[in-house]
Amino acid sequence: MPEYCRNCGKELEPDEIAIYKRMVNRGAKDFLCISCFAAEFRVSEELIREKIRHFREMGCTLFL
Repeated sequence: MPEYCRNCGKELEPDEIAIYKRMVNRGAKDFLCISCFAAEFRVSEELIREKIRHFREMGCTLFL
């Protein structure tokens, strides 16, 4: 069953769910898309994408 961004309603990609869990709350039940995440925390979307790459390269199991 797909998950949707709690702000804009966009269907989420697995990486969007994983980065939210990794950076905000592993037990979260609702999530933000990359655009809304960036706006909420006042960072660039590119920074979030860099963090996704970084955590994947580290072998974080949230990013399979």
